[in-house]
Amino acid sequence: MNPPVRTAGQGGIPPLLTPESLLTAQAVRRSASALMAAAQAGQSAHFTWHPERVAVAAAYVAGVIRERYPDLQVPYHSRWRHFEAGGLDRWAMVAHQHGLDGHTARLERARSRVDLVVISVLLDAGAGAAWSYADLETGQTLTRSEGLGVASLRWWAKGALSSNPLHPTRSDAQALALVDAQAVGRALQVRTDNPLVGLEGRADLLRRLSLALEQHPDIYGRPDAPGLLRPGHLVDTLFRQAPTGKIKASAVLAVLLNTLGDIWSGRHQLGGVNLGDCWRHPQAPDGWVPFHKLSQWLTYSLLEPLEDAGLTITDLDELTGLPEYRNGGLLLDLGVLQARDRAFHTQRWTVDAEPIVEWRALTVAVLDHLAEAVRGELGLSMEQFPLARVLEGGTWAAGRKIAQAKRPGGVPPVHIESDGTVF
Repeated sequence: MNPPVRTAGQGGIPPLLTPESLLTAQAVRRSASALMAAAQAGQSAHFTWHPERVAVAAAYVAGVIRERYPDLQVPYHSRWRHFEAGGLDRWAMVAHQHGLDGHTARLERARSRVDLVVISVLLDAGAGAAWSYADLETGQTLTRSEGLGVASLRWWAKGALSSNPLHPTRSDAQALALVDAQAVGRALQVRTDNPLVGLEGRADLLRRLSLALEQHPDIYGRPDAPGLLRPGHLVDTLFRQAPTGKIKASAVLAVLLNTLGDIWSGRHQLGGVNLGDCWRHPQAPDGWVPFHKLSQWLTYSLLEPLEDAGLTITDLDELTGLPEYRNGGLLLDLGVLQARDRAFHTQRWTVDAEPIVEWRALTVAVLDHLAEAVRGELGLSMEQFPLARVLEGGTWAAGRKIAQAKRPGGVPPVHIESDGTVF
């Protein structure tokens, strides 16, 4: 589980280190690169790096991309793909049902999509192999990320996260404050014969989201809607911050990291600031390795709603690859990274364990190498095929495919004790 909160002055934290220096995508890539350099020099404590396997992995990923997207028109890696499980565009159905598919509803549609995707991403930590969701409206039974995505969409569309029954397609602070584990369990069809890991952790994230919205009314409120605090008002805020209509992806991430950090319970703190998905490692710059995995996953998932609203999101590759089961598992299963101790694959780890922190950091760094090699296989440039498309096409799907081929149930090659807030 999560370690106890630690504050500045403990564990030899350098006095000049600031939270701001860790709460960026650049910090993720910088620390990952440092651990990658150690691995390339044969000095990684827990893994060996096998660059000769990158070409093999790139060919495997490119094959998966061509299989899934023969025209190479790959969308962004985002939560929206999970709503389309089984070839059905459930979001489009919900938008039509609630009158959000017309041109006049453009801004409110974007706000609603942000309301939905924020809570859906926060519920997206690994489901475990034993859980499934029966989507009664389509007759499909879904598991893992697709199941969690569709379950959260159905829950949200019923108005369960809106305090105003006249406006069901919202998530607002007032309704989120009332969420408990029982409500999440009912929404996700959790039973003794359908268990879901980290149920309380997921509910706690949504309650803490309510508090974060209340703490930042300048970001999540609107002057013409006093008292209504919702994630969707981020759309209006970003328009104010981007008078030219263009904004960097890293700037979107920065807003999230600086306003939603307190939703992460029991994490390291520095100067009273919650660092979120940021962990200690002796070979990292200043001893810290930030990942911000769910926050970056959320940023990727905000691209489509924000672009639909009329914003242009630039510099997508300032964001990093996501260090989670599928991307990181792909590198292990294809031998690009190899554990020095085979017990790494049989032991159950906590998220702050040094081998897990190192594996995740190396995953971030290697994904940059792999993305370049995949583009070479496909004959595409970075501009044509940014990392957000490589991940979707892509490494995440390939990680799932190789896991299915190597282990019953497609379980990852690493076992982590998750509380539902990291993976």
